[in-house]
Amino acid sequence: MVNPRSDTIKTHLSRLYETDEHLWLQETIKLLKGNRLDELDVENLIEELENLGRSDKNKAASLLEQIIRHILYLQYWETRIKDNRPHWEAEIDSFRTQLRRHLTINLHQYLEGELESIYEDASRYVTKKTELKILPHQCPYTLVQLLDQNWLP
Repeated sequence: MVNPRSDTIKTHLSRLYETDEHLWLQETIKLLKGNRLDELDVENLIEELENLGRSDKNKAASLLEQIIRHILYLQYWETRIKDNRPHWEAEIDSFRTQLRRHLTINLHQYLEGELESIYEDASRYVTKKTELKILPHQCPYTLVQLLDQNWLP
């Protein structure tokens, strides 16, 4: 049996999603906490959860790409290493810390599967920035090395 009150709330939430996403989220949380699942705006809730997953993956990949870029600078940009080593090492440490705080088992698995693609993006950027032509075509680092706070090439 369809509950007319639930349909009214769903319609209200659906409209609210289009106008005030923050308020929509607050109302959705209230419904979830009250176990009023039949009143949820399920379509938009699914969309938000999918976006959240993508956002987490993008953040983790971005941080890993930054780690790789700075490791490549350290290892290959010899003309700039004297003046930049402490900065690059500090950046690597900072990005590793941020990634460690964000990392879950699922994100770790995601990064493992995307490591080559992330490396390609990082090496393309470093090549354009430095004009170096000597970077490896495939990632020479393991994810374990890249995440290890004490490892540098």
